Amino acid sequence: MTSLRLVRRGHRVVVVALAVVTAFPLGVAFLALTAPRALAQWIVFDPTNYAQNVLTAARELQQVDNEIQGLTNQAQMLVNQAKNLANLPLSTLTQLESSVQQTEGLISQAQNIAFNVQQVEQAFTSTYGSLSSTASDATLIAGAQTRWQNSVGAFEDSLKVQAGVVGNISSDASAMQSLVSASQDATGALQAAQAGNQLLALQSQQLSDLVAVTSAKARADALAQANTATTEAESKALYKNFATLNAYTPGNVTMFNGR
Repeated sequence: MTSLRLVRRGHRVVVVALAVVTAFPLGVAFLALTAPRALAQWIVFDPTNYAQNVLTAARELQQVDNEIQGLTNQAQMLVNQAKNLANLPLSTLTQLESSVQQTEGLISQAQNIAFNVQQVEQAFTSTYGSLSSTASDATLIAGAQTRWQNSVGAFEDSLKVQAGVVGNISSDASAMQSLVSASQDATGALQAAQAGNQLLALQSQQLSDLVAVTSAKARADALAQANTATTEAESKALYKNFATLNAYTPGNVTMFNGR
């Protein structure tokens, strides 16, 4: 823009026209002429775009975290599956089998009349069956001796079995304690199941011992009762045989010097 100004020079006043140009348009024009490339490299900040970029990055980071957590969960699942498939490091099978074999050995040592159906039938036919009233004294004594030996042997067998079973109590208690501890410390389902199975096997072994003791005691009682019954039958037969004999003849007896 231009302006007029009065200037005094001696006795004269001169009108001077001044051309005034604002600094800002001139500066812009100067920059436009001298540094066009510098203006092209200026960065313009957009707050909206920046916020959107930050939000996108946060979402991608969250997605990565979720994927890492998913992989961690899968790894833990595989570890748990491995624990569930791990075998129990404890086995009491050998000990249980030894106890059962010991009891079976004592049962197999039954004297005279074994735990066998055929032997029982044969013994009751020959020794505990009906007796003949005409049997000799030697036959009767031999039969009584055999029955007595059977009864004594059965009671001895019963005591042996009872002693063997009582001897298994300490080992059974130790096995039970070990299995219970293993079950409580099991790291997976398979170990817990195996510990439970071994506990059931221990109970089965104890039931076998109980059956053996009961059977041995019942065998001894049965042979004793059979001996008593046979002896009673024998006594009746002998009395009946004696009653039919005319072995006594009454007569006069002189006593005290014929008085």
